[in-house]
Amino acid sequence: MVRAWQQAKRDVTAARQRLKAFLMRHDIRYTGKANWSAAHRRWLCEMVLPSAPQQIVFQELTDAITERERRRDRLERQLDTLAPEWPGYPLAQALLAFRGIQKTVAWTVVAEAGDLARFAGPTQFMAWLGRVPSEHSSGTTRRQGPITRCGNRWARTLLVEAAWSYRYTPKVSRIIEARAGEIDPDIRAIAWKAQIRLHHVFKKLTARGKHRNVAVTAVAREPAAFIWAAARALEAR
Repeated sequence: MVRAWQQAKRDVTAARQRLKAFLMRHDIRYTGKANWSAAHRRWLCEMVLPSAPQQIVFQELTDAITERERRRDRLERQLDTLAPEWPGYPLAQALLAFRGIQKTVAWTVVAEAGDLARFAGPTQFMAWLGRVPSEHSSGTTRRQGPITRCGNRWARTLLVEAAWSYRYTPKVSRIIEARAGEIDPDIRAIAWKAQIRLHHVFKKLTARGKHRNVAVTAVAREPAAFIWAAARALEAR
């Protein structure tokens, strides 16, 4: 169900991109502050295109977005209903103490990984995610290359997206404070340690001249270790 929810979310994004591309081909651009806000949707509802064929295509594209959004919302409601009975639910909720880890990321990582106790250590978990460097060695020469990308792509992709949040100065925001209020203090301490560590890594790499995308890819390797530590802390309670 988590994968179906993820696919539904991607279907919404794809449908929105198709509508945006259609409007751009006709040189129609929204000048407001945020796409898909209430104001943006009102702007779409009031739009009248020059010809009947254009209007028909426009309406079909907007209807497709609505249908996909409804499917996404149905799946999310069903997940919310079923999740409390899920064995991975306590860990998924605990991961919400981490910066950049929203429900989408937490539920996907735990659903894909299953019982994190099956990984002997954080390195094994990172390898499962495909977040360890590739290696090309010969004799006494050892060369490391880009990450292997041979692990679970669902969890890996979302952890990379979450890693972007660590470019900001460490801070326990109101959102994190609100959702972490009932989480074990030991796990909150791990989440705070992750903020300090990952922000430092990002700043150090960018200061050395690394591109931001490269720095984020490197940072995205490390949340797995903190997630594994949180799972162990939860197991020890």
